[in-house]
Amino acid sequence: MSTTTATTTRHLTGFWFVAAAFFTLMAFGTAPTPLWPIYQVRDHFGATTVTVAFAAMVVGAATSFRLLGHLSDRLGRRRIIVPALLTGIASAVVLAAWPALPGLIIGRVLTGVAVGLMASTATAYLTDLYHEARPGDPSSPVPALVATAANLGGLALGPLVAGALAQWAPAPVHTAYVVFGVLMVVLLGLVLTSPETVDTDLTEQDRPVRFAVRPGRRTEFVAAAAVGFFAFALMGLFSSLGAIIVRGQLGITSYFVAGLAPFTAFAASAIAQLALGKQSQRAVLVTGTLLFPIGLALTALSLYQPSLGLILTAAALAGAGAGLLFKSAVTQTAIAAQPASRAGVLAAFFVIAYFGMGLPSIAFSLVIQHVALRPSMIGFAAVLSIGTVLAVASSRRTVSA
Repeated sequence: MSTTTATTTRHLTGFWFVAAAFFTLMAFGTAPTPLWPIYQVRDHFGATTVTVAFAAMVVGAATSFRLLGHLSDRLGRRRIIVPALLTGIASAVVLAAWPALPGLIIGRVLTGVAVGLMASTATAYLTDLYHEARPGDPSSPVPALVATAANLGGLALGPLVAGALAQWAPAPVHTAYVVFGVLMVVLLGLVLTSPETVDTDLTEQDRPVRFAVRPGRRTEFVAAAAVGFFAFALMGLFSSLGAIIVRGQLGITSYFVAGLAPFTAFAASAIAQLALGKQSQRAVLVTGTLLFPIGLALTALSLYQPSLGLILTAAALAGAGAGLLFKSAVTQTAIAAQPASRAGVLAAFFVIAYFGMGLPSIAFSLVIQHVALRPSMIGFAAVLSIGTVLAVASSRRTVSA
């Protein structure tokens, strides 16, 4: 085997190892979703406590994105992916061994740190590895498609796997964490064999700036981040309260079924992005803007006409819309970034997006303590829909300017 062939094989193998690690860690991030009703019954959690426990991951992720997300541009991609997996393994140990509220909060914060490190680095690492393996195809859509499938596919599968384990395996609040922890240990060993793609011998003056956008593109970045905020707000609602709403409104006690709503939202998000992957940025943005409020309206309607089919349809349409909006926002952010600071600019984008995943859901859980669930959902859907339309309008203005 020639040196060139060996190098190509090593980079291509590393590409799939990193994709698998990305997929598994993102799935671990949403694994507790169908378990929230268990915690709610066993420990008498209210909706706000559940949402705060969920949002602990958001705090960890936002902090990780803000303080550490840019480091792969300086230290190397693998040197960030490995600590991400180690932190994820530590989180799994805490969540499995300490199922009380303090352990849940600490474990979720660690999960967020791991997700932040992984999400801010894996896409850039996959792009680098693929281009090293296929240097003659620099515009290939494969890295972006695989990164999307790993990211959102993992987020989708996490609730489904955890729900199935909780329903049919012993120790429902422990088993899922143990399974994901073991998978991350295996993947850690595989990622360690993957080649580094960043030149870490650069002199200090050659180091990329932590956050640098192209001249005149700062407003474009802000608009894209606003779109990401609202898209993630919907995902946060389904991840934090989706299982509890299914259980409370439909009276379904199956943990597997409880995981179907968030699974459907994330899966539809991934499928929509892959299906419209070759469409223009404008077509993606317009389609997402149409589907997003329709899905939210059906979500509100499903509380007045409780039906699993209606809830899943609403989750699919809203998730598809959110996924297309998110894809458009990430693309716009990557275009606005200076190439050498891509990871740092994407990290800043994800900080804002992850705050969208946590803050609106916390606000919603507080509102429903004083206002009935149904009118609260109508208000929540209206605020998200209006905010999204305004953010998209601003985004389109900055792109066409």
